[in-house]
Amino acid sequence: MSKRYSEEFRADVVRVARNRGAGVTLGQIAADFGISKASLSLWLRSADVEDGSTAGVTDSERSENRELRKRLKLLEQENEVLRRAAAYLSQANLPGK
Repeated sequence: MSKRYSEEFRADVVRVARNRGAGVTLGQIAADFGISKASLSLWLRSADVEDGSTAGVTDSERSENRELRKRLKLLEQENEVLRRAAAYLSQANLPGK
C-alpha cells in the first residue's frame, strides 16, 4: 500500500526537483526525500499539467467530472422512475378497465 504524502511535501519535492543542479539526478532527489523515482516523476508530470505547461486533466477538472458523473447517475435514476410512473399511469387510464 502506498504512503500518502501531504500536498506541501509534494510541492516542496517538485520545487527542489525543478531547481536541481546540473549534476543532480531525479533518483538522487527521490532518495534524499525517501520516495521512489517513479513517484517523483509522476508528481512532476502532475505539476506540469496543473501549471498548464502540459496537456492533461487537472485535479479540479477531475473533481468536477466526478461530481458531474454522480449527478448524471442520479438524473438517470429519476428519469427511469418517471418513465415507469408514466407507463403505469397510462395503463390505468386505458378504456375497459
